[in-house]
Amino acid sequence: MSNFIPGLLVLIGLALGCAPAGPNYQRVDPPVPAQFGSLQKGISTGELLDDGLLVSWWKIFQDPVLNSLVERAVRGNLDLRMAEARVRQARALTLVSESKNFPEGQASGGYQRQRRTESGFSGQTGGASGGLAVPFAGAGQRETDLFFAGFDASWEIDVFGGIRREIEASQADLAASEEALRNALVTLQGEVARNYIELRGQQLRLGIALREVEIRKENLELIDARLRAGLVNELDLARGKAELAIAESRIPLLENSLRGSFHRLGVLLGQEPLSLAAELEMEKQLPEVPENIPAGLPSDLLLRRPDIRRAERELAASTARIGVSTAELFPKFSLTGSFGYQGTKLEELPRESSNYWRIGPSFRWSILNFKRITANVEFNKAAREEALSRYEKTILNSLEEVENALVALAREKRRTESLEEAVKANALAFELALERYQAGVQSYLEVLDAETALYNGQDQLAQSRQNRVLALIALYKALGGGWTE
Repeated sequence: MSNFIPGLLVLIGLALGCAPAGPNYQRVDPPVPAQFGSLQKGISTGELLDDGLLVSWWKIFQDPVLNSLVERAVRGNLDLRMAEARVRQARALTLVSESKNFPEGQASGGYQRQRRTESGFSGQTGGASGGLAVPFAGAGQRETDLFFAGFDASWEIDVFGGIRREIEASQADLAASEEALRNALVTLQGEVARNYIELRGQQLRLGIALREVEIRKENLELIDARLRAGLVNELDLARGKAELAIAESRIPLLENSLRGSFHRLGVLLGQEPLSLAAELEMEKQLPEVPENIPAGLPSDLLLRRPDIRRAERELAASTARIGVSTAELFPKFSLTGSFGYQGTKLEELPRESSNYWRIGPSFRWSILNFKRITANVEFNKAAREEALSRYEKTILNSLEEVENALVALAREKRRTESLEEAVKANALAFELALERYQAGVQSYLEVLDAETALYNGQDQLAQSRQNRVLALIALYKALGGGWTE
């Protein structure tokens, strides 16, 4: 025992003083632009406040229905539940890895009835007896009882840091799964808002199409009356019927898209597809887009977007796994021991004379598996390079999404303004054409052209307003809004 204690202290000192195998992870972010290149009038580099604008960005639309849908989706969405379950799995696996730093052991006990050979040899026992030969209770006896109870323990001393690297990797995996949960939350909020705005846009377009059908029916009645009065010919009536049929043909397509939005929102909330139809069937105007929108700086994305944070944690985990595989190149030192009691009678177990124990260090070295281990090290190095490339790609994709959203927001604003002017002009042209037709100084062809231009312009204006709101949603989502630490 006097030689054992110093040797054990040496092993523990090596474990505490030896640096873990493999490279140490240091976060190095790729360079990003000083500011976004697509900033336009009305979009600034102002700071995005976590307590207001970016966390609950959908509230900027001041729509109680949208607010309610987002809140219910966060509570009921199944993708979010799955992401939460994956976080719990990762947390449990982290505890499994951390437990390897502590001794492992098991208690065992039992009873056996056994028989020796004529020459006096006995079998080996399992369990707490640790494979020791079993004594017999007297000369000439070939059969005997064996009672045993004991405890076995083993502790791997992490000299070369393989366990420490494994814990480091599992903790990074846990952080990555938490970021994946945040990313699922951001995606869900964006999807609910996007589908809700699309639904309102489709309702607006459907209303325009229904009004067009009603106006074309009224015009057809006017043409029919003028035909009976002999003021026009059959051509005007045929053209009027054709335009009415074309207008009516647009309604089923819009209703189909509208129903699809109902169904999608229901599923996003974790409900049946038709569960929201009655709640959302009443038409409501599209929300307005604010004039001044702060976009922050590109460097903010590295800290705010959960997909970037997840990719960075995956890079850290893959770096740590290089150390896990590298540690396999070195011997593993363990401290093992057993303590227990055994005897041929149950009442003998508590006696001092029936106990046994053993304790001592051991090591194992997979030196013959050198080729396999080095191949595994190379695999993990390549996996780290893949994770690094994925991290850099995620950053570039995030910059692209923000730039695209900024461009769409600015361009769609200009398009909306132009379409508003066009609709005003087309409405005036239609009124003048209809008056001239009723006065008999213009053919119905000019009325049809003006009417078609008016309703096409109104439909395009509705789509443009919808797209402008969708671009703002895409911007907030690209900026990583919708969650807090």
